[in-house]
Amino acid sequence: MNQRAQALQQLRSDTFDVLILGGGATGLGIAVDAVTRGYRTALVDAGDFAQATSSRATKLVHGGVRYLASGQISLVYEALHERAAMLRNAPHLVQPLPFVTPAYRWFDLPYYGAGLKLYDILSGKATMGPTSIFGHDKTLELLPNIARKNLKGSIVYYDGQFDDARFSLALARTAVDHGATVLNYVRCVSFEKASGKITGAVLRDEETGNSFRVNARVVVNATGIFTDEVRHLDNPSEASLLNVSRGTHIVVPPTVLGREYAIMVPKTEDGRVIFAIPWLGKVVIGTTDLAAPKPEVEPGHQDDEIDYILHHINPYLQHTITRADILSVFSGLRPLITGPGASTAKLSREHHIERSSSGLLTIAGGKWTTYRRMAQDLVDLAIKHEMLPAAACRTEKLPLRGAPLKAGDPHDSFSRYGTDRAAVEALITADAALGAKLDEALPFIQAEVVYAAREEMARTVEDVLSRRMRALLLDAKAAVRSAPKVAELLARELGFGTEWRFEQVAAFRELAARFYLPG
Repeated sequence: MNQRAQALQQLRSDTFDVLILGGGATGLGIAVDAVTRGYRTALVDAGDFAQATSSRATKLVHGGVRYLASGQISLVYEALHERAAMLRNAPHLVQPLPFVTPAYRWFDLPYYGAGLKLYDILSGKATMGPTSIFGHDKTLELLPNIARKNLKGSIVYYDGQFDDARFSLALARTAVDHGATVLNYVRCVSFEKASGKITGAVLRDEETGNSFRVNARVVVNATGIFTDEVRHLDNPSEASLLNVSRGTHIVVPPTVLGREYAIMVPKTEDGRVIFAIPWLGKVVIGTTDLAAPKPEVEPGHQDDEIDYILHHINPYLQHTITRADILSVFSGLRPLITGPGASTAKLSREHHIERSSSGLLTIAGGKWTTYRRMAQDLVDLAIKHEMLPAAACRTEKLPLRGAPLKAGDPHDSFSRYGTDRAAVEALITADAALGAKLDEALPFIQAEVVYAAREEMARTVEDVLSRRMRALLLDAKAAVRSAPKVAELLARELGFGTEWRFEQVAAFRELAARFYLPG
């Protein structure tokens, strides 16, 4: 019996203390928290892990510099504490990164310097590096392509960077390592109740269409942008809790920055912050913040969002970028707690937990950096309401799957596997052909596809090229060129035939067309 079949059998036959709906950052964090407290834990997601919002972040593990300006000190302090925990628990996936804030007025140096020094103070012993103020020449050394006209100098501060989808996968595998049952492509279609209280859920295996009941003491709704959809399964008359906003990023070649320093534009005319960040050999620039009409996994982007990003980053570049430089465009939706009449940029990034009359626990809002604290708060609330027996949280200093004793080299393409890299290398030892690259424009090799199928619960070409590897986000056209070989390797591992391969390649090409610009 394969790994997926075993997990499905466990769902059908076991009774769980906690059943979590949603396999993004929040749900996976809850799974790790619950199972390490000793609760019998299961998690399912209707799609893949981190398929929506949790794989479309700006790739920052941060306190939120922009929240300082609005006086949200407690939010920043908590996030900085959690930033330290993420770095400590997953040094193979989280690294410090220096950010340069260029100054084109003399006043900007002390003004932004003071604010970023406060950021240092709030970080305390968990600082990733000291804030420094540099002059014109040093700034050009740090960022060779920074715009030179009227440049006075810069402020350099440190924050964290990570691979959001790989971090999600590390959470999923950590939960499994500790005894949780974790499955992708399993949807909740209804709740089971007795005397008005939820006692479990009816789930459907999206691959086979088979439905089955799962018994659980506590059911958690951690479905992100689909939170209200699940709340309405419990109570159709429930008022909506969320607004969703779309954030779009562009990905361009590394020459746009020239070195491993990021740019932080502290304030656009609409009050946002724009980042240009070196990531996995490319540069990610974003983000926008626009109200979205509805929650969806693939919201796409609008042309004016591309214009917005280019308009706000090009004044800071000596050699500007155009649409022709863009390798990929990716968008995600943010779940924001509703605030009547407010712009999405001003809605709360803090999290919200509620308990329905039937006992459904819903958690929404928040941000990636505070996922662990959100999970702790939810499980603590379940204990407070006597839904679970008391047990202490154990995740603050819990190494995640693959965590090495020390940080790996971020330029080493295998470093994201941490201590699991030996298993990937063993595949190449057994079959040298698996050491071949999928595409010359990408750093990924065939062995990683096999490993993703065997060990990382990858079920589709998209799972591999979008989230186990980040090919779709790094270079969408190169990802399309890689799709046939990925489908061939996956089909061999998962036992699918030629028709499945053709369907997978066609579906991926259709998806990828939303990630690159015409031409």
